[in-house]
Amino acid sequence: MASEEASLRALESLMTEFFHDCTTNERKREIEELLNNFAQQIGAWRFCLYFLSSTRNDYVMMYSLTVFENLINKMWLGVPSQDKMEIRSCLPKLLLAHHKTLPYFIRNKLCKVIVDIGRQDWPMFYHDFFTNILQLIQSPVTTPLGLIMLKTTSEELACPREDLSVARKEELRKLLLDQVQTVLGLLTGDLLSNLLQSPSSAKLLNQPIPILDAESEYICSLALECLAHLFSWIPLSASITPSLLTTIFHFARFGCDIRARKMASVNGSSQNCVLGQERGRLGVLAMSCINELMSKNCVPMEFEEYLLRMFQQTFYLLQKITKDNNAHTVKSRLEELDERSEVVQELRLLLMRSQEQERRSVELRGAWKQKGGNGMKGCLTCSYIEKFTDFLRLFVSVHLRRIESYSQFPVVEFLTLLFKYTFHQPTHEGYFSCLDIWTLFLDYLTSKIKSRLGDKEAVLNRYEDALVLLLSEVLNRIQFRYNQAQLEELDDETLDDDQQTEWQRYLRQSLEVVARVMELLPTHAFSTLFPVLQDNLEVYLGLQQFIVTSGSGHRLNITAENDCRRLHCSLRDLSSLLQAVGRLAEYFIGDVFAARFSDALTVVERLVKVTLYGSQIKLYNIETAVPSVLKPDLIDVHAQSLAALQAYSHWLAQYCSEAHRQNTQQFVTLISTTMDAVTPLISTKVQDKLLLSACHLLVSLATTVRPVFLVSIPAVQKVFNRITDASAQRLVDKAQVLVCRALSNILLLPWPNLPENEQQWPVRSINHASLISALSRDYRNLKPNAVTPQRKMPVDDTKVIIHQTLSVLEDIVENISGESTKSRQICYQSLQESVQVSLALFPAFIHQSDVTDEMLSFFLTLFRGLRVQMGVPFTEQIIQTFLNMFTREQLAESILHEGSTGCRVVEKFLKILQVVVQEPGQVFKPFLPSIISLCMEQVYPIIAERPSPDVKAELFELLFRTLHHNWRYFFKSTVLASVQRGIAEEQMENEPQFSAIMQAFGQSFLQPDIHLFKQNLFYLETLNTKQKLYHKKIFRTTMLFQFVNVLLQVLVHKSHDLLQEEIGIAIYNMASVDFDGFFAAFLPEFLTSCDGVDANQKNVLGRNFKMDRDLPSFTQNVHRLVNDLRYYRLCNDSLPPGTVKL
Repeated sequence: MASEEASLRALESLMTEFFHDCTTNERKREIEELLNNFAQQIGAWRFCLYFLSSTRNDYVMMYSLTVFENLINKMWLGVPSQDKMEIRSCLPKLLLAHHKTLPYFIRNKLCKVIVDIGRQDWPMFYHDFFTNILQLIQSPVTTPLGLIMLKTTSEELACPREDLSVARKEELRKLLLDQVQTVLGLLTGDLLSNLLQSPSSAKLLNQPIPILDAESEYICSLALECLAHLFSWIPLSASITPSLLTTIFHFARFGCDIRARKMASVNGSSQNCVLGQERGRLGVLAMSCINELMSKNCVPMEFEEYLLRMFQQTFYLLQKITKDNNAHTVKSRLEELDERSEVVQELRLLLMRSQEQERRSVELRGAWKQKGGNGMKGCLTCSYIEKFTDFLRLFVSVHLRRIESYSQFPVVEFLTLLFKYTFHQPTHEGYFSCLDIWTLFLDYLTSKIKSRLGDKEAVLNRYEDALVLLLSEVLNRIQFRYNQAQLEELDDETLDDDQQTEWQRYLRQSLEVVARVMELLPTHAFSTLFPVLQDNLEVYLGLQQFIVTSGSGHRLNITAENDCRRLHCSLRDLSSLLQAVGRLAEYFIGDVFAARFSDALTVVERLVKVTLYGSQIKLYNIETAVPSVLKPDLIDVHAQSLAALQAYSHWLAQYCSEAHRQNTQQFVTLISTTMDAVTPLISTKVQDKLLLSACHLLVSLATTVRPVFLVSIPAVQKVFNRITDASAQRLVDKAQVLVCRALSNILLLPWPNLPENEQQWPVRSINHASLISALSRDYRNLKPNAVTPQRKMPVDDTKVIIHQTLSVLEDIVENISGESTKSRQICYQSLQESVQVSLALFPAFIHQSDVTDEMLSFFLTLFRGLRVQMGVPFTEQIIQTFLNMFTREQLAESILHEGSTGCRVVEKFLKILQVVVQEPGQVFKPFLPSIISLCMEQVYPIIAERPSPDVKAELFELLFRTLHHNWRYFFKSTVLASVQRGIAEEQMENEPQFSAIMQAFGQSFLQPDIHLFKQNLFYLETLNTKQKLYHKKIFRTTMLFQFVNVLLQVLVHKSHDLLQEEIGIAIYNMASVDFDGFFAAFLPEFLTSCDGVDANQKNVLGRNFKMDRDLPSFTQNVHRLVNDLRYYRLCNDSLPPGTVKL
């Protein structure tokens, strides 16, 4: 034993040195290498067994267990059977002898190592593995240990990792399923129910909650953790009985039991306080169990009665949580139920400090997160309220449709309790989650009504009161008038991942609920919302009387602090309510236009009045007593009134159609007044937020509403004059683009409800040409000779002109691309000179990628929208110019040396070619050889071996489009071939180019970029679906099994695991072309070429691959082959050198 003792002392010294603060990284690497070498020695486990029984050093114990874990999971196949027997015998004895004194993370690791042995050997060589666990649970002294073993077994055996064969995984699952009934009976019948000390489980929910000692609480928490994990994988079956559910729900009550926790904290000691918190944790764990059951969507018919029972018991819990009629008391209760209280945080810190020594190493930090030993880890941050909210979400989203029809379940009363629960949430996140639940309910109700229109009134009558109440309260919650304290807590500056602030998210989610109620109860919703809007509008419209003239301009004469605060709140509310009114615009159009016309007209007239009022008295420029608060408020209200009016543009368009028939002056007045409100805001002196809102409204009027008289309104004429005036100061880029788009659309878009001969195209064409001429004046002066060295204008100024002009022209073309032929003709006539200037300028800027990028964007938009209008000769000239300019050297310079901008240039060039190859007919077919040559001989060699994904996606899309839209360029289909499929093969042309493209696709599957892999796999599958790619002789005879081989290797190497399903389907589609060849030739050849497996293992792999020819069975066989091949390699790699394999 001397050598073992010496080894132990040396190891303790090394581990202490390794974790010491002064040890260098180089020394740590030396120690790590030494420890790894020791672990690889045959028989090292014997030393580790001695270390475990003889040391109290945590690091040494953890290292020793890691050696065992490595031995069992990676080398077990090569361990002599006598040694295995000894290990199976010694480790459980060690655990039994020391489980009460070991640190919890060492104990849990030892349990995991023993379960790993069971994973390999149970039941054949370790027949009493599971029996031992059950005996541990049944013995009071070892119950906690047995429960930890049971949970670890469920985790490791029910869904094992890939280091087992599929057959073994299936065997383990079956063995566990055979034990489920026994385990559930033991956990709930013998253990949890007995601890509750209840003579009758039927009355559990009506009885007072029993007081449990610390040991019982700990056992209950472990049992509930076991149940939660078991429920995650066992089927909903007869094993889950009413008494089991009732027991779990009884523990769920522990989360609502505030009195017991209050008593624990009042009675002084920290031990009592921890006990109180532990009782709450039992409630959280019980809700986790319930939620695991609830999350299963596929419910057997016989289980629906249990579901009803669960919901009735949940109803009881919800009543208990929200039972007090006093709103403040309900909210206080929810705050106390939320585990994230200050007391909990203090307790958590206390526990963390007391166990500082236990979590020094990385491995120990990992163990810290596991639940176990001290009963207070991990779950302190879990909130009972969060779990309960998760339950309610699952109930509404998954099971409400099942339960609603049961007369025993009081759905309306449930909604009443959900209402109280929602509006007394202690946190914003909790409130958001509850709003999500209401949205799910409203969606369910809407779809139910749509599917049963005959019952619409009955359904709505049943829920009307609840919905009206919900609407009213949600509206109150977004108003400072009723909810100032909470709303002021919301952050309105920091953007989240969705690019919105906390305040914007709060408002958006609230308005979604309002909109859904509006869809169901339009009259109620409008009569609730509009009066509230009116009240706030009166305040806003009344501000005019407080405006006084001062030396520097106009000033708002409201200075008292209280008045300013009230005005701030009113303006914030008005802004929110304007957004609400805008969100409801869609419910006034379509079939209900006439029925709801009066309400909509009232809203639109008010909005027009408000926007005009804001523009006329220029509230956005007024001085205020609190400029940092009130000025942004006034600007926001003005901007939101414009945005709300813009939301009604579709209603105005429908009104325009009606007005055209009736020739109503009312509509003309609405549009004219709106333009009077918009025009003063199109100025460089107006804040960007307000300017952009005005521009967007103008675009909507020009594009969506399209009134015939719009161009003749004086206010619109003013905008035309301002934009075309060379001396006027240019607006910010985004506003300039929007205004130019609106003016162009006024002249280009056909007027609704008018025949072609009344569209006044000749006059509009002349006006549009004048507009474009004015907008491109400076740009057209940049003729090629204008950028020679003699030209005085600096290059930077030239670039500014190019940027400003092309951004406007590109936007105009993009927004006209889907319109009528006449509109596009006029547009191109106006642009023709600018397009020719662009083509002439292009060569001069080929080495300046920022300019080339913008020019190619413009040409790409032209090709997409106006290629027919440009005509064939000019289009050919453009394509030829580009092909000549993008030499291999230029492409290399752009891709390799100019960074992301250079790559963007090449990508846009390839996108232009994508448009060209998709063009039907024969016009651009002569360019195909040049385009394919450019792709395969110039672009592909540059990017093929680069790890960067730049350009690759666009190149492969171009290759795909080339094949997809020009199939006959490669395969000349004859009538005989199409009539006699299989007898006459299609004639193949341009075979070398086709083969090169296919080879490029194959190579892309060997690269790590998962997005490119997914895209290219989709392209191949699409070509097979549309063009029968896999059936073509050239593919079938020379490429098919190469692709299958590559895809199988990708699965084996797990490099693109997220695409397992798509790869499996693609392999099936390829193999199905020639199943006989796949089974008889490819599969044996593939297995023969596999290294790392012996002949016998290859035979087993081949035998296990069943000759199924349906998709589900075939893909299952593929994944079984891949799993088992990896497993055999793992086993063989772990065998000692020189092992003889029989």
